[in-house]
Amino acid sequence: MQANNSAGHWSGDELDLDGYLNRIGFTGERAPTLATLGRLQRAHTTSIPFENVHAVLGKPLPIDLASVQERLVGRRRGGYCYEHVALFAAALERLGFGVTVVTGRVTLGFDRITPATHALVVVRCADDDRDWLCDVGFGSGPTAPIELADGAEVEGEGWRHRLERRPDEWGDTWWLLQYGPEGWTDRHTFRLVPQYPIDFAVGSHFVDTHPRSPFVKRLFAQRFTGREHHVLDATVWTTSFPDGTSTRQEIEPEQVGKLLAEVFDIAPAPEELDRILG
Repeated sequence: MQANNSAGHWSGDELDLDGYLNRIGFTGERAPTLATLGRLQRAHTTSIPFENVHAVLGKPLPIDLASVQERLVGRRRGGYCYEHVALFAAALERLGFGVTVVTGRVTLGFDRITPATHALVVVRCADDDRDWLCDVGFGSGPTAPIELADGAEVEGEGWRHRLERRPDEWGDTWWLLQYGPEGWTDRHTFRLVPQYPIDFAVGSHFVDTHPRSPFVKRLFAQRFTGREHHVLDATVWTTSFPDGTSTRQEIEPEQVGKLLAEVFDIAPAPEELDRILG
């Protein structure tokens, strides 16, 4: 597909680009090239954590760029896929990349059809005529773009991901797979249907407020460093490594705040922690 940002759908002109790049520790060239895209994706995925504190607290979550910027950049909080992608897409737009946002369904850990509430970005670079998939909002990489081609693979610091295009009665569905101890595992699907900020507003409302949404039921946070992947699910802390090994610990409730700050780089206010753990 031809990624297109001519309409400026993701408000790139409103982004505090210097603030965003400082947030992710990016100091490289700002040209819309494939090399820059790769460095941006790695910096973003290893700097901004995934978290759902707002949903657990029942707080309204405006998804416009100004609000997302204030949370993820200004307050240095984490977010979930809609927030990550809104910010990343705006940055790419501002830098001159071609940007198309799509959504998909998470399959990892589910044996049923899930809603199409995972957001991804398809990118076109100025120095390359291929389309590249950037999945910056899942919480566990990949740290590099994957060429939008059947069978394309990418490996970063030992973590492997692959794209497959599988035909069905409605056309082609793309599948993103990740490699682990049991081999290749389906992670999520998506179709090449452009999405816009209004679609994010609808999907975000479901994820944030619907009683069937997994994000409103308990604390969930992820931090991906490239070398390791940390997950906090309520009070269970799991750390996974590229070789397939992992550790698992049950954390006492009073330790959660310290763990969030030191491992996940998330620092909820004391009153927020009290409500989360209460």
